[in-house]
Amino acid sequence: MKYYLAVDIGASSGRHLLAHMEDGKIVYEEIYRFANGMNKVNGHLCWDTETLFTEIKNGMKKCAEMSKLPVSMGIDTWGVDYVLLDENDRVLGPTYGYRDSRTEGMDEKVYEIVSEEELYQRTGIQKAIFNTIYQLMAVKEQEPENLEKAQSLLMIPDYFHFLLTGVKKQEYTNASTGQLLNAKTNDWDYELIEKLGFPKRLFGELSMPGTLVGELSENIQKEVGFNCKVVLPATHDTGSAVMSVPCTDENCLYISSGTWSLMGCELAEANCSAEARKANFTNEGGYQHRYRFLKNIMGLWMIQSVKKELEEGYDYPGRTDGEDYSFANLCERAAKENITSVVDANDGRFLAPESMIAEVQAACREKGSAVPQTPWELAKVIYSSLALCYKQATEEIESITGKHFESINIVGGGSNAVYLNELTARETGRVVNAGPGEATAIGNLGAQMIADGVFTDLTEFRKTVFDSFGVKRY
Repeated sequence: MKYYLAVDIGASSGRHLLAHMEDGKIVYEEIYRFANGMNKVNGHLCWDTETLFTEIKNGMKKCAEMSKLPVSMGIDTWGVDYVLLDENDRVLGPTYGYRDSRTEGMDEKVYEIVSEEELYQRTGIQKAIFNTIYQLMAVKEQEPENLEKAQSLLMIPDYFHFLLTGVKKQEYTNASTGQLLNAKTNDWDYELIEKLGFPKRLFGELSMPGTLVGELSENIQKEVGFNCKVVLPATHDTGSAVMSVPCTDENCLYISSGTWSLMGCELAEANCSAEARKANFTNEGGYQHRYRFLKNIMGLWMIQSVKKELEEGYDYPGRTDGEDYSFANLCERAAKENITSVVDANDGRFLAPESMIAEVQAACREKGSAVPQTPWELAKVIYSSLALCYKQATEEIESITGKHFESINIVGGGSNAVYLNELTARETGRVVNAGPGEATAIGNLGAQMIADGVFTDLTEFRKTVFDSFGVKRY
């Protein structure tokens, strides 16, 4: 039996999925799960990469304990965040998280050198203040000594692959999220990088999903109890999720629904038009250079934050100790509420508020809308607001691309939100196909399995995803 291991790390948790083929279908089991989150360090939001790497190894040890040793493994994470390494491969400075506020004002510093319009024409990447380009400008302005000492830049999953193998690879899909790649050449925009004053030595050869990084180092082999290949998936989690969209039609609209909702389609060439820029669409690199033309929508982060506050005892009308504040119950109860208020889910005020509950209430109050008074009304407002965002994004995508889409494929954890799926179908007037839920990990596995010859290409893999997991239709 050939096993493949996907390590999928999101902003709030990570998981190890072990998969194999059985009767022509992909079969997987979750063998390990661990918590993740940004921590406050000296007033900054940072990732604890040391603990994360320990958890990666802990999950790998489970394979040895189960006597199910993978032939390969790969790691995917969120985008834009990175580590800088010195000449001895030691990490320089904190590993900042994308929600940290140190990038405030860094867009203006960048635009003094290259205009926002030119930057989009070159990179095709939407403006988000946490993009790597603004993070590196913050280092240049606030910690220039770290930029001077840096010999390597590795995105978070690249760094973990390096710790496993001792080999440094810069993977294309995650690199593309940083706004430093040229959308026409699919490579680093070295002219832009030099203009910005970033050291050119940090930006090396880009590797595509399916590339062999290497085998586990001797030390890691001893620690986890086996050796295997490390193969690059699409290390940006959305890149992996889109790989597993179970649709073989070239005109396919998708939502990768998790902490963020990434809604878009695949294009053979990047769309860097002024219309796309004004609508804040992005052209992220995908498998085989298939561009992910999509919009970043705030997503389930809002309901995740509300759930956390309710479970931690936030003083809120209608909240009771011992109540079931699971996503399933919030979804189910929201469907029974009559409140019609909506907020702009893409408003920056919802990125990292002190209290999501208070922020949603304040947004409703400022609009003169009914203010949600119970957890269930609050959930209704959030789900309704997301569905409205999906409708607007659908109309924008069709207008910009000139394509028409009959259906929307929702993958990722949010595909399990029945009420949100129903609202999305109603608002957009499109058929919604929901599933698979573990889309990112499945896409991670897909890149490994294609590289190993299990599938001949992406189309065959996507057909097998549909056959293996099916979809629920709304």
